[in-house]
Amino acid sequence: MKRLLNLSRRITPLLEVKRGVSAAKRFYKDVNVVTCGGSNFEISLDSRKLKTPSGKVFTVVSEPLAHAVAVEWASQKKEIIRSQMHLTGLVSTCIDNPTQISKEDIITEILEFLKTDTLLFFASEPTGLTQLQEEKWRPIIDWFNNCYGVSLSPTNGQNIHGIPNVSNMDVMKIRKHLTSYPFEAIHGLRFGVDAVKSLIIALSVLEKRVPIDQAIGLARLELEYQTSHWGNVEWAHDIELHDSTSRLAASA
Repeated sequence: MKRLLNLSRRITPLLEVKRGVSAAKRFYKDVNVVTCGGSNFEISLDSRKLKTPSGKVFTVVSEPLAHAVAVEWASQKKEIIRSQMHLTGLVSTCIDNPTQISKEDIITEILEFLKTDTLLFFASEPTGLTQLQEEKWRPIIDWFNNCYGVSLSPTNGQNIHGIPNVSNMDVMKIRKHLTSYPFEAIHGLRFGVDAVKSLIIALSVLEKRVPIDQAIGLARLELEYQTSHWGNVEWAHDIELHDSTSRLAASA
C-alpha cells in the first residue's frame, strides 16, 4: 500500500504538467475505509461518504480495492487532481454507468482492438527491432493462442493485405471467454486495453501471466527501441510511461 501511495505521488505532478488540469482544493483531512452491510466497503473523507458523479454512495465489494481507492484520495495534496484517480474514475463509471452500456457492447468494443493489436504488427525493418519483437512478443502471442484456443498470427507488413491473421472463429472464442467475466471486470479490461492498445497484453496482465511493468515494456517496445537510437524528450517520455503504467495498473 505504501508503494502504491509513493507511485501516485510521483506520477501526479508529471501528469498535471501534461494536461494542464484545473483542480479543486482538498477539503478533507482523513481518508478511511468503512465496512458497511457485511461485505461492502465505503470510503469516508472525514465525516463525508465518497459519492460518484451522479450522487450514489461509492461502494465496492473488495476490501483491497477500497484501500487502493483510499490511497488515491489520501495521496492528493493541496488540490484534488481527479484525472489521476484512475481507480476512482473506473469504479464510479461502473456504478453510475452513465451511458447505460451493456457488457456485450463493451466486449464488442474490446474485440475491435484485436485486428489492430500492438503485438500483431511486427516491423519488417530494422532487423534489430524485428528480432526484439520475435524475442519479446512471440512468446506472449503463443501463450495467448494456447490459452484461448485461437490461432492469431502477426503481420510484418509484407503480406498482401498488411493485416494480422485474426479469423471470425478466433473472435468468437475470445468473445465467449470474455462473456464469463462480470461487468466490472470487462469495464476495467476495456480501460487497460485502451491504455496499451492491446487486448493480448491486457489479458496477459489480467490472467497474471505478465506483471504490469513488463506489460508496459511490451507495449512500448518499438518506442523504446527507437528512442534508444534517436533519443527522446525526457520529461514527455516519463509522463507517457507513468500515465500508461498507472492506467494499466488501475484496470487490473
